[in-house]
Amino acid sequence: MSYPNSVRYLYALGNEIKAGAKFDLERMQVLLAALGNPERDGRFVHVAGTNGKGSTSAMIANALREAGVTAGLYTSPHLAQPTERIQINRTPITDTEFAKAFEIVHEKAEELIRAEILDAHPSYFETVTAMAFLVFRERAEATVLEVGLGGRLDATNVVMPELCVITPVSYDHEALLGNTLESIAREKAGILKPGVPVVMAKQQEQAEEVILLRAKELGCALTRAGEVPVANVSAGRSGSAFTLDGERYVCGLAGRHQIENAVTAIVACQQLSLPARAIQTGLETVRWPGRLEFVSHEPDFVLEGAHNPAGAAALAGYIEEFCSSGPVWIVYGAMRDKAIEEVAGRLFPLAERLILTAPDFSRALRPEAILQMMPHANASVAQTVAEAIEIARTAPGEATVFFTGSLFLVGEARALLVK
Repeated sequence: MSYPNSVRYLYALGNEIKAGAKFDLERMQVLLAALGNPERDGRFVHVAGTNGKGSTSAMIANALREAGVTAGLYTSPHLAQPTERIQINRTPITDTEFAKAFEIVHEKAEELIRAEILDAHPSYFETVTAMAFLVFRERAEATVLEVGLGGRLDATNVVMPELCVITPVSYDHEALLGNTLESIAREKAGILKPGVPVVMAKQQEQAEEVILLRAKELGCALTRAGEVPVANVSAGRSGSAFTLDGERYVCGLAGRHQIENAVTAIVACQQLSLPARAIQTGLETVRWPGRLEFVSHEPDFVLEGAHNPAGAAALAGYIEEFCSSGPVWIVYGAMRDKAIEEVAGRLFPLAERLILTAPDFSRALRPEAILQMMPHANASVAQTVAEAIEIARTAPGEATVFFTGSLFLVGEARALLVK
């Protein structure tokens, strides 16, 4: 099957989790068993959390690469092409590799359906996760797996990892994970396995108690990355630096919140016995598209997929600290199921000019509805992301324009802005 046809079929399954779809591990386990259990081969680092798990995963994978390990990285969602989800040594797999892996998984799923072993085709995320395991079995020595949703019932939670990492837990996907920090943390802690070490970022008290209890129940040695002393911290518009255990680290990702992610990644890499120099270079050269990513200048266009309250708070902190020398414009679009009032309430007051739009996605909220919900004195409505970009180009040269609110918006904008 060709790459375009494989992508079309995946999208027909419903992007990520389809409404009303079964959310458990049974179908994934049956499918992987039929594929020869590729998830049982190789070394895995399993990363869960609400915010920072993608950045932290990218840092760990990059440090592994710098240590001479062929490193797989599995993340979601993608920004432009689904091949971005499955990477080897920072490079997405090719269209041909993606299509080949899809064909193997798809044919096996159809065979299981005909035999009435499966009741339906695996979901979009289950299918791509199975594809990733096939690729990593052939090409990766160690793989960093980012959880897609939650943890306990996530399709990635079929591995016996070498290390588990939990980044900060906050509110998101409450419809599936519960509406308290305790219930959400319980789902995240579902990736913990008996006797497998855990690195935990700084958590809110309610979440920390749940994770600590689960680690104790399973006999997991737990390291609190949030308690590791960091000194000589300096943060700038495009990155940060700090000292930890007498070593100087430079983080190539912008935002003071990335220091916390970097410390978590360092502690994880130390647990993996990676050399300090590999960790340092891995952090300094890491790139994570769509997260405070500068894609043009005069005016600065910055892509930031802040889609939940914690992400909005981190972005607001960045704007307040580093964007006082010029006007701030915000291009904003969001999905209907997000905490729009809370996110917009934090970001909109910081915008001298607001451009509301909607990415080309079925769950996107109309920009007029956002404006009605959260009025702004200097707001414009753009029906498409392309139209929003044209309005943003009229910003003065000293301005900073943030494209935010949804990774779908960021991905669409990036495809138009980055050649």
